[in-house]
Amino acid sequence: MSAGVSVLINGETVTLAAGSTVADVVVRMTTLAQPRGVAVAIDRCVVPRSEWAGTLVRTGNHIEVVTAAAGG
Repeated sequence: MSAGVSVLINGETVTLAAGSTVADVVVRMTTLAQPRGVAVAIDRCVVPRSEWAGTLVRTGNHIEVVTAAAGG
């Protein structure tokens, strides 16, 4: 049984289950059923939404989850 993967999400160290994907990270970081206005980057490379479900996170990844906000 794998202990999981340790990653940095928005500057915070987090341990995720082995096999976690970018989609899993988005679910963890947002409360949106259909996350709109969300962007994800791993190690400074944007991950297209179409690849979230198939992109595994790996130990040591630096992940940024950003949500758009309206207003000025």
